[in-house]
Amino acid sequence: MSLTKFTFLYFLYAACLAAVAYFLPFLLPDVKLFVSSFWTLFIFFSGVTYIAYVLAYLGIKRHPETGIMAIMGSITLKMLFSMAFVLIYSLNSKEKGLIMVLNFFSLYLLFSFFEIYALLRNLRHQNK
Repeated sequence: MSLTKFTFLYFLYAACLAAVAYFLPFLLPDVKLFVSSFWTLFIFFSGVTYIAYVLAYLGIKRHPETGIMAIMGSITLKMLFSMAFVLIYSLNSKEKGLIMVLNFFSLYLLFSFFEIYALLRNLRHQNK
């Protein structure tokens, strides 16, 4: 998958996730689903995931035989930045609890799923 195709599909995926996150409180008005800075968290994950994919993509293209190391490195870098974000957020925020944990892990896993799917498609085409 080329970088331009990934960019288009990624922004489409992020827009779908944002639409679900925007309309979900209207469907469940009595339930607190998101922390107050959910959109900051959303933008952070969308940016970090895009950067991690670009780094892995460039690593795969530059040295195809070590492509899996580029993927693992980008995923590790994303995880470290995400954990640092949670640490800074939890130290500066009064909101602590289950809602923050659910928001963090749901966004992390949803964006990671798309990133890993796209990267594995690149490796599959490389092996043929």
